[in-house]
Amino acid sequence: MGDLLKDKDLKRTKSRIAVLTFLETNQAPITAEGIYQALSKTGNAHISLSTIYRTAATLAEKGILRKSVGADGITHYQLNDNRHCHYLACTACGQLIPVDGCPLHVLEESLSQTTGYQITGHHLEFYGICPKCAERNKK
Repeated sequence: MGDLLKDKDLKRTKSRIAVLTFLETNQAPITAEGIYQALSKTGNAHISLSTIYRTAATLAEKGILRKSVGADGITHYQLNDNRHCHYLACTACGQLIPVDGCPLHVLEESLSQTTGYQITGHHLEFYGICPKCAERNKK
């Protein structure tokens, strides 16, 4: 982690190391609040929520983290390890699950050919109600 920070001209701080170490093991996108809660349980209670917000914003600005804002306005972060993944998001509880494969590669190629654009990426998120929340809503 230290080399990654050094390569981006960032100091190696306790909060940056803690956030990066946590996100290395947590594959799904997570909110700053989620990072804070997880770190609080691991002996990093000295790191405040505002520090987590600032740290995540800085790491995203430097390209170390991927930042995505859903239709609900909630910001999620994950390590920018160049994996290509899309998610299904529950609008009730906020749970995110990865979608296998990418349904947009064919569309991306078609758009590139018809418009001449060199498409450099895309973002896709599906929204709905997860089975647990749907069951809870029935009751």
